[in-house]
Amino acid sequence: MTIGIIGSGKIGGLVGRLWAQTGHDVLFSSRHPETLNALVEKAGPHASRGTIAEALAFGDVILLSIPYGSLAQFGRDHSGVAGKIVIDTGNPYPERDGPIAEEVRASGLGSGVWSARWLPGTRLVRGFNTVRAQTLAQNAHRTSPQVGIPLASDDAEGLKIVAGLVRDGGFDPVIVGPLSSAREFDPGTPIFDSGMSGPEIRRMLNLEGGT
Repeated sequence: MTIGIIGSGKIGGLVGRLWAQTGHDVLFSSRHPETLNALVEKAGPHASRGTIAEALAFGDVILLSIPYGSLAQFGRDHSGVAGKIVIDTGNPYPERDGPIAEEVRASGLGSGVWSARWLPGTRLVRGFNTVRAQTLAQNAHRTSPQVGIPLASDDAEGLKIVAGLVRDGGFDPVIVGPLSSAREFDPGTPIFDSGMSGPEIRRMLNLEGGT
């Protein structure tokens, strides 16, 4: 799988490194790619660096890990993201993102519905937004039960592919439902920033199987 990382910070840098170390080809991007040399070296021979445009062209899957308030502008500026499986990891924080985050959270619709409006034409999956990078780093590939990563999408095939990537990263993918169900694991929910295992999340959300 070829994966472009847009936003190579705490989450993007860590998750991209985990994928590269399991054999996926990962291109980390930044407006200043020269600052990513240490990350690429740590990630190993399957990692490279480049511009945002290069990452979009490179990846079959795009991990988009930028401030939530930047999504609308990103969607306007980068038409090359259309048609891609996009994993959106951002969260609306009013103290950082301002009025748009307040609107998203007050609407009750959930982050997935809003992200889809700003990233039209993408095969959008909400994921990797509930767990801190430090928790992910400390618990990747731990013995069962693994840390759960809730996922929501309207694209069944994209959801299946991302679930596989979650497993490759060393975590337990929890399929919550369509994009509208992303509100079940947005900031302020019991699941958010809890570090729950996959079985714990399934029980909390009364998902089929519960284990």
